[in-house]
Amino acid sequence: MSERAAPFYCPYCGDEDLRPSEQGHGAWECAACNRAFQLKFLGLLARGLQHSEAGGDTI
Repeated sequence: MSERAAPFYCPYCGDEDLRPSEQGHGAWECAACNRAFQLKFLGLLARGLQHSEAGGDTI
């Protein structure tokens, strides 16, 4: 796994023109909406994968 995974789009405006920010690890800047944001991986959930016993799509 890479130490620095890049987001594909801005969570605020959806644009893809993102650049790494100087604010630190996981910080990104969006050139379209002029916002800065930070991403952080918290960890894996303890409950694991949930399987459905129904075996089909629910309506």
